[in-house]
Amino acid sequence: MAHRKRGVGIARAGAAAIKPKADELKASDLASAIETIKKLEEKLADFAKTHKSSIQHDPEFRAKFLEMCVPLGVDPLSTSKSFWGAMLGLGEFYYELSVKVAEVCIASRSRNGGIIRVSEVKDILMQRGTKFQFADTYVKRSYNEDDIIKSVKKLSKLGSGFRTITVGQVVLIVSVPEELDNDHMQIMNLAEDDRYGQYGEVTIDNISRALRWNEERSNRALELLLGKGMLWLDVNRGEKSYWFPSLWNQGTTNVIK
Repeated sequence: MAHRKRGVGIARAGAAAIKPKADELKASDLASAIETIKKLEEKLADFAKTHKSSIQHDPEFRAKFLEMCVPLGVDPLSTSKSFWGAMLGLGEFYYELSVKVAEVCIASRSRNGGIIRVSEVKDILMQRGTKFQFADTYVKRSYNEDDIIKSVKKLSKLGSGFRTITVGQVVLIVSVPEELDNDHMQIMNLAEDDRYGQYGEVTIDNISRALRWNEERSNRALELLLGKGMLWLDVNRGEKSYWFPSLWNQGTTNVIK
């Protein structure tokens, strides 16, 4: 028994001696990591200065640059008071773009119930613009659908109900606070899948075939979407078809006058 106690004591003494060294190594590793991050941030800043014009005016280049910033925790979308904001002006760019995106979404609610394709918003902004005009030149820069999605994230932080959802291969902007549950999303995914009918269309029959729902469940989900204006009902010879205007491949005329 005495031999065992000495063994325990020796083990504890060894652990006590090792711990300070382990803490020292951890501190050294942390300091080294911090120094590495600082150097990477400096290189990122130099890169941004060199390629400022491309970052501001080339959407694809801008997207790649923003991806580079994520691992370092750098936020180049901050306000103009910060180093990044003052140098690149991306915060103001996305703020002004978000205002224009909101205007398009709100103007189109009467026909789509508050759901619109990101691609359609981009087409409207590129072809016709909006009523609201900024004195600055930020919004004259080129932008792509990814820029619009980022601008919607800024709107979502305001608690305004704006958010993006993905239906199949399509990214949609929802501009109303109405929550869509799993049943609603499954119906929208079905409408985007033209294997069961025309693109953008659903019927009780194809919901039953594709999702194996009974008529009561189908009607409950459809009625909410219909009541919110997210669906349109077409009755042809007694047959009901439900259409999502947000999924139609239609033009953008008569959205903003």
